[in-house]
Amino acid sequence: MSSLFDVIFTTEFAFSVLRVTTPILFAALGALISNRAGIINIGLEGIMLVAALSGVVVSAYTGSSWVGLLGAVMAGTLISGILAFFTLHFKTHIILGGVAINMFASGGTVFILYLLSGDKGSSTSLPSKVLPSVDIPLLKDIPVLGPIFSGHNVLTYMSIIAVFVVYYMLKRTPLGLRIRSVGENPQAAQSVGVSVVKVQYTALLLSGFFAGLGGAYMSMGYLSLFTRDMTAGRGWIAIAAESMGRSTTVGTTLTSLLFGAADALANALQVLKIPAELIGTLPYVTTVIGLIVYAVSESRKKNRKLKAKVKG
Repeated sequence: MSSLFDVIFTTEFAFSVLRVTTPILFAALGALISNRAGIINIGLEGIMLVAALSGVVVSAYTGSSWVGLLGAVMAGTLISGILAFFTLHFKTHIILGGVAINMFASGGTVFILYLLSGDKGSSTSLPSKVLPSVDIPLLKDIPVLGPIFSGHNVLTYMSIIAVFVVYYMLKRTPLGLRIRSVGENPQAAQSVGVSVVKVQYTALLLSGFFAGLGGAYMSMGYLSLFTRDMTAGRGWIAIAAESMGRSTTVGTTLTSLLFGAADALANALQVLKIPAELIGTLPYVTTVIGLIVYAVSESRKKNRKLKAKVKG
């Protein structure tokens, strides 16, 4: 037990939590925006995977990590746009459409990777670039805080900024008001001239944009290459984080940190004599437990409301 505490209560572990939370947080913010518009984006896992490969390929062929980031974000937005097109115009079931995106991404990225590199497992033969890490002046010299918050990849800081941007957008802007109104009562929104389809289209595109950032981080920040199915369920974990966060920006951020901490703990426990298979299940077990707690909480809330109506 003391060895476990020695692993957890360190600045390195806290640094790792922020590091591994980044892709989950980006995708969870994407899930939040689409869900607030009344249309859940199940395809986050696939969108992140496509974006991760796109970032590596574009950066390798252009020699620029920033152009690679742009390519990743554009790819994520494009895939989400395709999902929106089939869902909103052809009335494809959003769940089936999202599952199709995930399946296409899993196999399609391997096929494209093989065509470009001759390897079905990783992109080691492609000279891809990595986004830079940033040492924050003054903060880096502060004991404890410096080692935790300074020296992260630039996308980690962008994810923190994104939390405030999404919060402000949903609470203070006309677009945010339309997104929330469409998600809460589409008929009422349409009656005052709001285009429900247009707003949901925009929400899904924004969802793909943020998931694209998360995918870019996986292959250009967290790692320096693309590997097969490297998102490893983070898109699904992001959806769980958004649900547990009760579709609020603050709640989604906190639950993303919770799942990031579980992931970081799984990485940290590898130094102890614990079977790797057991350690690998920790993030997913945490997700399941979290969803159970959330479901029980929601069920009790509904029962209290039902009892209140009966008494009234």
